[in-house]
This record gives sequence, structure tokens and C-alpha cells, in this order.
Amino acid sequence: METVVSGIRSTGNLHLGNYYGAIQNFVKMQHEYNCYFFIADLHSLTTHPTPANLHANVKSVLIEYLAAGIDPEKATIYVQSDVPEVAELYLYLNMNAYLGELERATSFKDKVRANPDNVNAGLLTYPVLMAADILIHKATKVPVGKDQEQHLEMARTFGNRFNRLYDSEYFPEPYAFNFSSNLVKIPGLDGKGKMGKSEGEGNAIFLSDSPEVIMKKVKRAVTDAGPTVENQTKPDEIQNLFDLMKVVSAPDTITHFDNLYNTMQIRYGDLKKQLADDMIIATAPIRERIADIAADADYLRKVANLGADKARESAQKTIKEVREIIGFKRF
Repeated sequence: METVVSGIRSTGNLHLGNYYGAIQNFVKMQHEYNCYFFIADLHSLTTHPTPANLHANVKSVLIEYLAAGIDPEKATIYVQSDVPEVAELYLYLNMNAYLGELERATSFKDKVRANPDNVNAGLLTYPVLMAADILIHKATKVPVGKDQEQHLEMARTFGNRFNRLYDSEYFPEPYAFNFSSNLVKIPGLDGKGKMGKSEGEGNAIFLSDSPEVIMKKVKRAVTDAGPTVENQTKPDEIQNLFDLMKVVSAPDTITHFDNLYNTMQIRYGDLKKQLADDMIIATAPIRERIADIAADADYLRKVANLGADKARESAQKTIKEVREIIGFKRF
């Protein structure tokens, strides 16, 4: 059975981008693959969360993983920092990751532009830690969003470089994996790019958002004055709303509003209300489970401990073999 690895940063509640871009696939994969799904709390340190926020965010992601349908009996769910072997492999891979290639990473350049006062080494070596997350379990399939494809290519580079340096074929090559034909990128409500926690509260619809909050956020989504000619190409902010409809609405609903747009009869208020209603329906089952799971502290502790034990068993085997390949042997 092939191994799948993926994780989500613990920087706040999960949103529709996380669900449709990743977690929906996680739920399908757990029945067919050897799956490791982790909560990336080490990655979140690049933004310097307070201890209280870090713990609360890890807990909320764990709750929402479970509420979304990931089964701890079928997949290994664990907190990244509970597996110290990841940090050790990160160190070894960093020794053969070069400044130039790390500085060229698109995500690093984006982060530097967005946060020029917080250009820390963790941001620079983020792809190396991601590679360690994947390679520690010798995964071959990684369900990542489109924005992470470059990082996955770098993970292959670091694994292959290790193999060449030590004349081994130890690490397999991991590739992007999705149950659909294309990697999914969920747009945000601000009309500028992907949905994300770091883009501001109004940009993302969280799985835990109440119906009232969802309606309010969608109503505030960026639009324009409307089409001026028939069959006009939709500007980015309008195309974003239609792209969101594609993941939560019925095909005939999308066709209906598409026809209204193409014939210059679109009313954005109607479009937004329909989109919000469909988002509320899509997230309702998850929202209900979140409340139930959050109330069971013993169950959450049991899941976290089980996942840590299973993940460490795999990681310890890898680190033992990697140390031997490098030449670290006990006298």
C-alpha cells in the first residue's frame, strides 16, 4: 500500500480552501492508502504565535480534521512537534539545500513582499521542513494544493540529492496526488487570489463559521458594476465567485447565473445570496460535528496520543536508517 502524507499549518480554523483543496481528498484516501495527516505546528512558528494561540490552533485543527471525516483508526493523525525525528531529518536535509534555490521559491518571495519585517530563516527553509515531513514516512503521494507544487518539486530534489550524495536509492520520489484530474485552488472572497487565513478574516469562509457569519462575509465579497456587453469575459473578482460556486453549488445553479451574466441580467445580490446559502448547506454537517467533538477532551487526547505513537514508529525507522547511511554509527 502506497504512503500518503500531507499536513495543514496550525494558524487558525480551517476554511473551504483547506477542505476542498485538501481534506476532502484526505477522507477519500484513508480507505485506500497508508495515510499520515499532520498538524503543522512547527511550520506555524514562522509567524511567531503566542503559546496560548499555538495550542488553541493545534486543537482546533485536530477537531476539524475529525469533524471533516478523517478517521484515526484508518489514518494516522498527528501533531508535527510530537515527532522530533522530523526536526532531525530537517537538519540533515538543510545541509544539502542551497541558498540560491531556496531564495528562488515563489512562496518565499511572496512572504518577503508581504512581511518584510519578518524574513526569518524558517521562511527561507520552509520547503526543506516540508520535504522532511514527506520523506520521514517515505511517501510517494502528496495531496497538495496548486500553490504547493513547487515545494513538492523541491522535496523531490532534496530526496534525490540525498540519494546521490550517499550513493543510495533510499528516498522515493513523492508526487502530487488528487482524486480529480486537476489540483484544486479555492479563491478567496477579496477577489485577489486564493482563500487563506493570512489574507484577512473576510477572505475566507471557515468550516466553523455560523450561517449568519457566512452570509455576512459573502455579501461583502468584491464585485464590479456588472457586464457592459453580452458574453463579456468575467473579471477576476467575479470569476472567483463563480469558481466558488463550482465547488458548493449544483451545476444547474451555475448555468443559471452564468446565463444571467452573459445576457447582462445578473444581479450580484442574488448571486451572493445563492452562493452563501449553498456554502451554509455544504458546511452544516461539519459544523455540527465540530461542536460535538470539541466537547470531548478525553477523545481528543486519545486521538493525539495514538497518532503520535504511530507516526513516531515510522519516523524512528527512517531516522535510524538515515543515520546509518550518513555514517552516524554508535561505537
